[in-house]
This record gives sequence, structure tokens and C-alpha cells, in this order.
Amino acid sequence: MRSCYFPLAVFASILCLSQSYRLRSSVSWVVSSNDVDVEDGDLSEEAAPALLVDGAALWKANVLGDSLETPGEKNNADRNDAVKRPSRLFSYRLEKLKSGGVSPPPHQETAKTARYIAHYSDWGHLATISTQDKIKGIPFGNIFSVSDGPLDNSTGVMYFYMTPMDYTVADLESNPYASLTFSEAEGDFCRQMVYDPEDPRCARLTLTGKMVKVGPEELAFAKEAMFSRHPVMEKWPVGHKWFFMKMDLIQVWLQDWIGGVSLIPLEDYFKATPF
Repeated sequence: MRSCYFPLAVFASILCLSQSYRLRSSVSWVVSSNDVDVEDGDLSEEAAPALLVDGAALWKANVLGDSLETPGEKNNADRNDAVKRPSRLFSYRLEKLKSGGVSPPPHQETAKTARYIAHYSDWGHLATISTQDKIKGIPFGNIFSVSDGPLDNSTGVMYFYMTPMDYTVADLESNPYASLTFSEAEGDFCRQMVYDPEDPRCARLTLTGKMVKVGPEELAFAKEAMFSRHPVMEKWPVGHKWFFMKMDLIQVWLQDWIGGVSLIPLEDYFKATPF
């Protein structure tokens, strides 16, 4: 008789143990069909709030841990209350989320948003066409400190402090065109709003253009732009033959909301201000 009950006992033990563990989704953007009725591909502003509430809750639990979860009825009440208040998810003007004293612009103001990201980003990812032997002709990315001017004087033009010792400079001598990408995740906004860097509400900006050396007439401003934002650069070894470059823009690409990207006319980009 004992042999008959032994498998059942083992199975019961496994069930008990399983109750001590929780499976968490590794996907930050998940919708339960029981909670939200959204047709495939429906990311309109009418459907998105409930979808994003669900995704944000999963992301917060997955990344920040169980300490933020409230069990039982209170957790359900908080979640239902959040669904009733979608404006909080779709607001870029929450006073408590100010970063450096300046809030991100409303997402509808695309040119202003692009200038905001370009101005308040201290570094970006520069992509060039490589001249390195093993990856010749293949895109190669590198991180660079940048500035479009002192904090109180934004120009929209990105300046760089470069050395010929960098592989990227060799790439630019062969092909001067490059793309510079920023993410709003660099600052505090996306983290405080619990937005994954790939979430479309966490804005991304890519500036594409021709990299050129800064001329003598612009050299003083380039120094002020870079050294005021990155003062340590002024003391970097002179033996590395540092020089200044800037990007002459061709295209401004922005993803800052659900439903597609914006190609911002250069005139609108330079006319806008980040302040």
C-alpha cells in the first residue's frame, strides 16, 4: 500500500514547494487578454492607457522587485485606480519628475523635444562606417561626450572633442557622414516613470549629418561649449592632438510617443528651444 501513496506524496510536496516561488515575465510590455480587450496592432491613445498600465506593473515587479507590490485587495484597488487615471501615464509635466529643474516638453512638441534631448544629453552614441580591417565597411558605434552649447545657450549644433588616435576619426576621414543617437533614459525621467528604454514614451533622438572640423571663427565657442559641460577635458593630454568637430545636420529623427516616428524639418529644429 505504501508504494501506491508514495508518488502522490511526492507530487503533493512539489505542489507545496511551487507555491513558494513566482514566475516573472521577462517581457516588459505584456497584456493579459482577461484584463484588456485590445485588437492586434491597436496602439491608439484610447486603447494604450490600460495596456501601458499593465505593462508598467509587470516591468516594475520584474525590475524593482516584490518590495513595491502590495498584496491582496489594496493591490487590486491601486491597479484599478491607475487604469481610471490614464492621464498620469500620458503626462510629461509631473512636477515631481523634474530633472535638473527642467521638465521634458509635451510629446506633441516634437521639435522642442528634440532640442531638449540634444541639449540636456552629455553623451551620445556615434555610428560610422568602419575602416578597421576585420569590420571594414560595417557600421561601428562609439560613445562620445557632446555639447550643443553651455547650459544657458543651446544652439542645436552638436560639438565633439576628438583625437586622431580614435578609430572613429579614421572612419570619418574615409566617410564623414555619421549618426548620433541619444536616449531620454540617460536622465532621470524614464527611470522615475518606470519606462523601459525601448518604451516609445522614453524618447529617442538620432541626428544624422556630416562631421566637419570646427573652423577658427567658431573655435572659441566650441571650447566654451565642451569645457563648460565637460571641464575635465581641458586637462586631457595635449600629446593626443585633440581637436574640435561638429555635425552639420541632414536629418532629425525622433521617437517620443506611440504610433510612429517624427522626421523634424531642420528649420523647425533650429527654431525651437529646449528651455
